[in-house]
Amino acid sequence: MSLSRVYHAASLKEGEVVQLDQRASGHIQRVLRMRAGDALILFNGEGGEYHGTLTEISKRHCLVECHTHHSVDAESPLDIGLIQGICRGERMDMVMQKATELGVHSIHPIQCDHSVTRLNAERSDKKLQHWRGIVISACEQSGRNSLPPVHRPQSLEDHINSHQHRALLLLDPTATNQLSDLKQPEQGIDLLIGPEGGFSEHELTQAYDLGCTGLQLGPRILRTETAGLAAIAVLQTRWGDLS
Repeated sequence: MSLSRVYHAASLKEGEVVQLDQRASGHIQRVLRMRAGDALILFNGEGGEYHGTLTEISKRHCLVECHTHHSVDAESPLDIGLIQGICRGERMDMVMQKATELGVHSIHPIQCDHSVTRLNAERSDKKLQHWRGIVISACEQSGRNSLPPVHRPQSLEDHINSHQHRALLLLDPTATNQLSDLKQPEQGIDLLIGPEGGFSEHELTQAYDLGCTGLQLGPRILRTETAGLAAIAVLQTRWGDLS
């Protein structure tokens, strides 16, 4: 039986006893239902993982003794950044979770003309915290020891202007390019996905004028929560670590 994996947002060292934060402690007690003496794996997002033993459980915290460090690396050699048009709650949550499982290196929510969900500064902060929690849980489940950062929402234009050094692939059902037409980029790939309703004509014109390459996956139009995940899987199969 595989050991449960728990993220700890602080330094870890062999032989040390660490106190887990409220999120991790609650997960151990209420979800995993672990007991003192149980073995587990800790990771902090800085690479590798530690085998450990749960030494104490209380209502407020859990203590874990770290044992051996293992240099386990489950990261894809293909650097994919997912640029996802903000969509409705559960759809966006699923994209965050599954994109992490599929191995993206970073996630960039963007506010688009057709985005149904509109985020002010306060809502943006709350959503960002929520999305990062989903990414942590997905890393715990999938065996990743590095957390893909979830960046603060911005506009499509602002993102493109700040990432000109990367290959910018925009999923567009009207595009003529297919993946087989493209060469593997030397730098990373930013994959741009529209929200419900897709990108507006203004956004498409703007994106192509700024150097994006249109890409279509096939004859069917995919929902926003499906499109990015399908494209990531195809890219990982062609140039990454899915086989």
